[in-house]
Amino acid sequence: MRALWKFTAPLAALLMASPLLAKDGVEADTVRFAQVAALEGPAAALGQGMRAGIEAAFEEANRAGGVHGRKVVLESFDDGYEPDRSVARVLDVIEGGNHIGLIGPVGTPTTLATQPEATAAGLPFVGPFTGAGFLRAPELANVVNVRATYAAETEAWIAHLVDAQGLKNIAILYQDDGFGRVGLEGVTAALERRGMTLAAQGNYVRNTVAVKTALLEIRKAKPDAVVMVGAYKPIAEFIKLSKNLKFEPTFVNISFVGSEALAGELGEAGEGVIISQVVPFPWDPSLPVVAEYQAAMKAMSPDAHPGFVTLEGYLTGRIALRALEAAGPELTRAGYLAALADLGSFDMGGLGFAYGAGDNQGLDTVFLTRIAAGGGFETVVDGGGS
Repeated sequence: MRALWKFTAPLAALLMASPLLAKDGVEADTVRFAQVAALEGPAAALGQGMRAGIEAAFEEANRAGGVHGRKVVLESFDDGYEPDRSVARVLDVIEGGNHIGLIGPVGTPTTLATQPEATAAGLPFVGPFTGAGFLRAPELANVVNVRATYAAETEAWIAHLVDAQGLKNIAILYQDDGFGRVGLEGVTAALERRGMTLAAQGNYVRNTVAVKTALLEIRKAKPDAVVMVGAYKPIAEFIKLSKNLKFEPTFVNISFVGSEALAGELGEAGEGVIISQVVPFPWDPSLPVVAEYQAAMKAMSPDAHPGFVTLEGYLTGRIALRALEAAGPELTRAGYLAALADLGSFDMGGLGFAYGAGDNQGLDTVFLTRIAAGGGFETVVDGGGS
């Protein structure tokens, strides 16, 4: 052991001083991003889906020679959709200095805990999978959002249910944390704008499927619709229990639920469940960027299936790559942050993005989909048709 130490210590010192070592994730031929997200547990499909979509975009770029000759690499770390674990992983990324930025984090409670750490460290925070309003604060120069807000999604729900469908009694099931309460606030505000209040509300604890008490409380109010702000496993449990009890209002879900994961969990019980979306229909290749996404997913895995979460991951990856290209060959984290801040308005394969001073959100569109027989999806139009 002593002889080994004599050999390795000078080598370690030499390597530490070497200009070839990565600085902030940038090497001569590689640039590295970190993803801290749920890769295991009840929200795992969301983190895994974002990872797959981002990797598809990065591999697409790498097949074309990378960005300014650098291969773009994603390294993912599991936080189990728990804020404490997420902070620990993000602090590891910051202290390690081996990544140019964070990309594709998942969830409101986790990003609420980690975004301040990333911002304080000057670490890019690209494409968080959440519509929480705090991430849209104009002073957050390191944050780049892709998707529309939860406030926009909840307004779309109520516009459809109340304005288009004429429903009178709306209840809510929400996850009892920052994510769920953002949704609760959005629904409450949308109803108040129409002179209405919630007929009933219930909640459940994050990372559990303990929804029965909430179901029994909500069912007492006999609502026309139940809007839902949660992850796919507890939401699926709520809907399946409801149908077993012959309680069948209109069920409406937020995009974060993970549409394909929810449909898979529900099986035949999913038919008619509505989900709001913040990215284009991933099965429609008439939009060039969707065709590019489908091809990139197939190139990565012949068995890949299109979906809303992986499409959002792909778009997030494309945004990150666009800023890398703009930052130029002499890449630094500071230069990358400047490129992210200067994204502006642009077209990506027929999909328009608009960033600007005080506006770090690229897409604003929300549309509704419904799970069809067989587990597929169809677009919901005003009046309830498809």
